[in-house]
Amino acid sequence: HMRIITLRSSYKILSVSEVQSMPNVSIREKDDWGFYGHSTINHDYSLKTIRGEKVVVDNATGLMWHQSGSDDVMEWGEAKEWIKKLNKSGYAGYDDWRLPTLEEAASLLKSSERNIDLYIDPIFSNKQQWIWTGDEDGSKSAGNFYFHMWSVDFSEGNVYVRNVYGIIGSSYVRPVRSME
Repeated sequence: HMRIITLRSSYKILSVSEVQSMPNVSIREKDDWGFYGHSTINHDYSLKTIRGEKVVVDNATGLMWHQSGSDDVMEWGEAKEWIKKLNKSGYAGYDDWRLPTLEEAASLLKSSERNIDLYIDPIFSNKQQWIWTGDEDGSKSAGNFYFHMWSVDFSEGNVYVRNVYGIIGSSYVRPVRSME
């Protein structure tokens, strides 16, 4: 029986240096806004269909992921609304879906392009090129009065800070839930 790697599931305000010292990742290159890298977790994914709705169960982390995620990019506030609706409808029979933390989202990063041209396991839909997390950027650089959230980009294999407003502030959503 493999030991479950428990990833942080509650949101935090994270500085770039905290993000760059995240456990369970291998960093290829650091940047002012994050890093390029991949997860070192040895995942045990299985695809399940519950009530006609697809989820990916990861027995290595005890997480259940929405297999596809949102069809469209959305601003962070809309992303939270979208998950609220998902919970109301009881997607796959559950009502505790949420945005992943950065550690959870980064755990999906592969070391090379595995899913057509995305750094993510092919068990997941390859439409969601980058996804929101629930973690806020704490660096608040000078003159930056915007609210920024951490995001994971599977098209480039990186973790970075994203503005929450406007078209540059739009990401896909891939909800997660803890299985315990």
